[in-house]
Amino acid sequence: MHMPPPAAEDSILEAEPSVQARLLLNRLAPEQWPVPLEAFPAGSALVGGAVRDALLNRLSATPDLDLVVPDHALRHTRTLAQRLGGACVVLDEARDMGRLVVKGWTIDLARREGESLEADLQRRDYRINAIALELTPTPRLVDPTGGLNDLQAGLLTAVAEQNLIDDPLRLLRGLRLAAELGFAIAGGTQPLLALHSHRLPQAAPERIQAELNKLVRAPWAELAITQLQTSGLLQPWAASTTANSKALAAQSIEQKATRLSDDEREQALPLLRLTALLSDEGLQQLRFSRRQIQRCKRLRAWQQRDNGQAYAELPDEERLQLHIDLGADLPALLVQFPPEQQQTWLDRWRNPQDHLFHPQPPIDGHTLQKTLGIPPGPELGRLIKHLAVEDAFGRLEGQQAALATARSWWQKHSNSSLDA
Repeated sequence: MHMPPPAAEDSILEAEPSVQARLLLNRLAPEQWPVPLEAFPAGSALVGGAVRDALLNRLSATPDLDLVVPDHALRHTRTLAQRLGGACVVLDEARDMGRLVVKGWTIDLARREGESLEADLQRRDYRINAIALELTPTPRLVDPTGGLNDLQAGLLTAVAEQNLIDDPLRLLRGLRLAAELGFAIAGGTQPLLALHSHRLPQAAPERIQAELNKLVRAPWAELAITQLQTSGLLQPWAASTTANSKALAAQSIEQKATRLSDDEREQALPLLRLTALLSDEGLQQLRFSRRQIQRCKRLRAWQQRDNGQAYAELPDEERLQLHIDLGADLPALLVQFPPEQQQTWLDRWRNPQDHLFHPQPPIDGHTLQKTLGIPPGPELGRLIKHLAVEDAFGRLEGQQAALATARSWWQKHSNSSLDA
């Protein structure tokens, strides 16, 4: 699991050490930051993801910036917020960590841990995140753990086992980074994930959820998920091993989704991965949103109803309910279909005029009450559902036909209700 190296002409990693820091600072383009370099306290250093991503030439337009300052990080954050018209968010008062939000940028300031910048970097999770750029007139790269070598090799190596124990979320973060970067977990680090997997529940559920949301959307999610399942990190929240979850094992999802467009894959694959990884109870325990939980529940319920014939034997009402339940998430279900049936359903789903795949009631309840004098109540609901089925399967042509069908249905069923 390795990402392609940057083009040779763009690779700071291949430059001479004496010029790497200058090239890195140029790529970070501090003149575009909302805070001028001279406004940061003396001794500040940029660390973490922005340094890593700049070295890999994968910076976003407004990267999150993490700075280590010698002391008084919160005080400096408040001062900068007041000076620049931004907001200061207290991240951790005890550890002296603040966040400056200004002009669409997020800049975190943290007090240095230890007597030196090198000592601070030794406390971090993975070597590729333990590289710093000193923001001095003559910038200097600080790499006490060998992170530059790991970036060139496409490896994720833990700085120290104890660092993973101190914050067990780092166990999961390693796999999330592997999924985002296409890096391999180093041989000496891989066993630590399983060895300390029982510690992950010590992390806050919201933090675990945030890492998983990033992981399932990442370019190299499949191989990372295989390692995630092997390590047992998600065991307390894992989905049961059913026939369907086996069929949707991590490595098979990508292979079965080749007929989906890029947009369809972007919508379907993260949902499929979450559903395969986590039980409904696990999703709730990890504080996923109500909408995410509902999407996974509905997909899982319909996955488990597959009879191997792509739902061909479903009664009309249940087939319509499938499309109502899944809606825009239908491609996630289609991944488990045989190729020819998958293509047939995809073609229909891509047609917004297909009333079965994009169901809408042909007449609303208000119109039925006004036109036919039908009172509100359960019978009106049954009639609307009947009309939806008739419309979905092409048995209605226009509103007049729908009204005629509604009138006939109502006369029959209202009389039946009176007779009863």
